[in-house]
Amino acid sequence: MLPGSIQISGETLSGAEIRDICESLRENSVRLLSLRGCQLSERDFGHVCRGVAESRSLAQLNLNLGIVSNINRVKQLAEALKTNRSVQSLFLHGSPLTDAGLALLNPALSIHPSLVALDLGDCMLGDEGINLICGLLPPDGAKSGLKELTLSANPGVTSKGWGRLAIAVAHSSQLRVLNLDYNPLGDQVAGMLAVAVASSRTLEVLDLEGTGLTNQSAQTLLDMVENYPTALRTLILSENNISPELQQQISDLLSEGEEEEETEAREVTAREKNPWICQNMLG
Repeated sequence: MLPGSIQISGETLSGAEIRDICESLRENSVRLLSLRGCQLSERDFGHVCRGVAESRSLAQLNLNLGIVSNINRVKQLAEALKTNRSVQSLFLHGSPLTDAGLALLNPALSIHPSLVALDLGDCMLGDEGINLICGLLPPDGAKSGLKELTLSANPGVTSKGWGRLAIAVAHSSQLRVLNLDYNPLGDQVAGMLAVAVASSRTLEVLDLEGTGLTNQSAQTLLDMVENYPTALRTLILSENNISPELQQQISDLLSEGEEEEETEAREVTAREKNPWICQNMLG
């Protein structure tokens, strides 16, 4: 039987329900486990973590909205992730993690062989937490790193922390999606991010919704998209003080780049299927 999903939201979980979840994890019959916003006892949280540790099928683990609510739970989750080898996506959005909690979790995250997507939005992080996250964005392909990173709504991070992240993004060999929405970034940080995007060979999606940007930021981003080859295909700028005209110009340029890439890909495919066409054209 193919692994399925267990998705429960906002409920108080009984001991019997926890036993069923743990049994499914141990039997490798769960690919996605989402307990978003659920209430469960300390003991039951420990049982779930042990089930996660033993599972070889679990690919997505969603503990959003306050489930990882104290340092003891952070430690238990970290222990589970040190043993688990299958989790690819970990969602902890809305957990009171803080930099101290992330410091406990980070060793397990940094050695996990499969983790490619991490959501630490609204986790009360500061600059120290961002420094740890930069270590999950290796500058070369020598070790695996994150492909998707969400850091929405972490207002405790300063421009120094975001600057450090921008440098890591610029040199990351794998990051494709970066969500920074609803952080008070401002134009200065947006300028740093524009340089990072121009340098990155992999970043395709950047979400800057509601980050305190103005037309100054938009003009910098427009210049970047217009003048530098970039992998970027989606740039979200809504809920900022940016004119609709500038937003549309950026969107049009990104769409043009995507169309050109698709045309090139079709031409390469055609040449591979019919090499004589290329020869005839050259002749």
